[in-house]
Amino acid sequence: MTDTETVAETAATRSGFVALIGATNAGKSTLVNRLVGAKVSIVSHKVQTTRAIIRGIAIHDRTQIVFMDTPGIFKPRRRLDRAMVTTAWGGAKDADIIMLLIDSERGLKGDASKILEALKDVNQPKVLALNKIDQVKREDLLALAQAANEIVEFDRTFMISATNGSGCEDLMDYVAAALPEGPWYYPEDQISDLPMRQLAAEITREKLFLRLHQELPYASHVETEKWEEMKNGSVRIEQVIYVERDSQKKIALGKNGEAIKAISMASRKEISEILEQPVHLFLFVKVRENWGDDPERFREMGLDYSQ
Repeated sequence: MTDTETVAETAATRSGFVALIGATNAGKSTLVNRLVGAKVSIVSHKVQTTRAIIRGIAIHDRTQIVFMDTPGIFKPRRRLDRAMVTTAWGGAKDADIIMLLIDSERGLKGDASKILEALKDVNQPKVLALNKIDQVKREDLLALAQAANEIVEFDRTFMISATNGSGCEDLMDYVAAALPEGPWYYPEDQISDLPMRQLAAEITREKLFLRLHQELPYASHVETEKWEEMKNGSVRIEQVIYVERDSQKKIALGKNGEAIKAISMASRKEISEILEQPVHLFLFVKVRENWGDDPERFREMGLDYSQ
């Protein structure tokens, strides 16, 4: 055994939680998936697809990093909105490091500037990540970094692209070294704390958004109701898509059931790839009026109904 191997084996492990916060559609879910190296959070061009905190687990050197993908922070209008924003800030306050992700194309417009102001009073270590740098001129990036750091004194500023991975390795190096020494929280091969039933529901919800983002707004929710391991090694999954009105049910089903068939096929394919086994997926659409004000649905999503 070489001296290098001896040092590597006796070196302390590190672990900790990193909360990603930012305005809606800043790219948090895309970045979490990039850093984890696998899909753990749904991605859509529709804002506010992440509703609760989803934890993606990455190993970098001897550090286990638990990235907390939080709902986008914005001005809430409904009870569901308020619960999502409260969840985002609650996740940040529980983290070892707060990472603010800013869309470089949008800069400090709107919610981003309000989040920066709110971060002034937060005491945890903070890093800034400017995303989508491949879409912005370098001088504009430098000016944006300076403007943000004049409002909040960040420990480090990174310029990244969550889409192509540019700058992400440096970001991982920094976070891995900055987290405290300690044992790992999760098994080495675990990439998320979501139960597979819930992750499968999230995948179907993503496909629903991607297929019907213009016709069907936020009045939908997906739950996995049955999960049966079959003797032939396959899995039978039954999921329910809840909508608020009959007109929305018709949209989800589509003409001659075309929409629900396409959603089911896309979801089944991805769930099967993650499970590495055949999947039989059955989707049902049910009307549940005002599910957005149902305490049980909030508990299912990991949100606080009292907000």
